[in-house]
Amino acid sequence: MLAWDASPPGLYLRAWEQQRFDEALADIFGYYAVQLGNPGLDTLAMSRIQHLWHADLAAAEEQAVWRPDLRLNPAALPLDAASVDLVTLPRTLEQHVDPHTVLREVERVLVPEGRVAISGINPWSLWGLRHWRTGVPPVTGELIAPRRLRDWLRLLGFEVESARYGCWRPATPSARRLERSAWMDRLGPRVAPRGGGAYFLVAVKRVHGALMMPRGWKERRRELAGAPVSIAGKLDVPADATKKVPS
Repeated sequence: MLAWDASPPGLYLRAWEQQRFDEALADIFGYYAVQLGNPGLDTLAMSRIQHLWHADLAAAEEQAVWRPDLRLNPAALPLDAASVDLVTLPRTLEQHVDPHTVLREVERVLVPEGRVAISGINPWSLWGLRHWRTGVPPVTGELIAPRRLRDWLRLLGFEVESARYGCWRPATPSARRLERSAWMDRLGPRVAPRGGGAYFLVAVKRVHGALMMPRGWKERRRELAGAPVSIAGKLDVPADATKKVPS
């Protein structure tokens, strides 16, 4: 897929995706974020999250914009449950034979109110039609319609926070023809707002009734349990002391 990403339509798509990820993730905060797949795109470039991991799903590194921190199977993530604040899937679901299992793993590792950002090729578009006819853009699995993806996310307890469509120009291999059809990106949102060749959405993991506690609260509670307790006008005494303090 990296070779196609370097072609004129691939560069056009990557530029649109990069802008969407940069805009959507710049104001998301947390401790840990993971990008799964597509080393030709750095979805975490503008993220303010403290610890960023890039995980590759294949061995190829040519034309990559980052070196992978991990190599893993997205259907069996080596991460603890509720340990990650953000997961990005830049056309990752289309590269796996079981995308629903990948989403289940993402739901498992995300903390409550954690987010997943997903980009994909819209099968109900000129790009989708070209894929069915020629196999371009290349994917390992099948194209996933945005409505179908929304249904999967809802069943897993996610709430779609935002969704965007883009890339109305045809996926022609000619850079000149692609440039000359720039008018389609201006007209497309008005004529066929959901007919763009690519889509991007952000979903939030909702856990109803869950009490949000900051990380490290258990350790902090243990520290406070043994700390001296200050009483106005009196000496500090341990919290677990059995001796009464004179009033």
